[in-house]
Amino acid sequence: MNGIGRFETIRAGGLAFEVLTAGEGDRLALCLHGFPEHALSWRLQIEPLVALGYRVWAPNQRGYGETTRPPRVEDYDVARLIEDVAALIDASGARTVTLIGHDWGAAVAWLFAIRRLRPLERLVIMNVPHPALMSRRLRDSWRQRARSWYMGFFQLPWLPERLLGRDHARAIGDIFRTTSSDPSRFDDAIVAVYRDQASRPGALSAMLNWYRAAPRGMVAQLKLGLPVIEVPTLMIWGEDDRALGKETTYGTERYVKDLRLNYLPGVSHWVQQDAPERVNELLLRFLGESLPSKA
Repeated sequence: MNGIGRFETIRAGGLAFEVLTAGEGDRLALCLHGFPEHALSWRLQIEPLVALGYRVWAPNQRGYGETTRPPRVEDYDVARLIEDVAALIDASGARTVTLIGHDWGAAVAWLFAIRRLRPLERLVIMNVPHPALMSRRLRDSWRQRARSWYMGFFQLPWLPERLLGRDHARAIGDIFRTTSSDPSRFDDAIVAVYRDQASRPGALSAMLNWYRAAPRGMVAQLKLGLPVIEVPTLMIWGEDDRALGKETTYGTERYVKDLRLNYLPGVSHWVQQDAPERVNELLLRFLGESLPSKA
């Protein structure tokens, strides 16, 4: 189903990343997917980004697709995940970098910007709150803890893999179609991509190990402190997110110096796939501000 770029193997930081690439030049848009997604979750953003003048890399992050699948839970600590981003940026040789993340990819993008591992020109976050606000809501809000029940379930050994992997990972496809605000966006071809990758040997364990490593890794990150992000940041939030309440975004401006926050009513957690027209309009307008003016 891919006619929007080509998959390449990029060796970075000791791993082999399967990266969907498109466009050319030294202005990189690095797009980070979430769970249980794939690089093709950015299929509807790649062409507009290329048209704006970006070289686009959408990697399958560690454990996903054909990217290296380290075996241990600790291999998926968030400190390693943000190091992956730095390694990919170094491998790209890009002059400027815009980092775009959704779901787990957004969590990684937040921390990458906070830790300032490499300079960023722009940061785009979709449907994941700032780590300080997520931590506070999980601690103080019974409603958010109830919405996040699956995070606890994913800590169990083998059982999540067994349930999610049955019938060629049918449950993975169902996640998208039953929680999307526009299931027609998830046609058989893209659902097959998600199910196929989850059905590969060891894939579901790798994908779930992001969650299993998260409690210890996130506590460590919080202890390091969360300095204000200086990078201009766009946050796009689908209001019909069943897992993360809109209230988890309240107060984001305290942690980001230059924030644009846009809520999309009637749009689910899968915001860039459910509402690509609205997302792309916001994205291109924001990124266009950083383009060099033409004489």
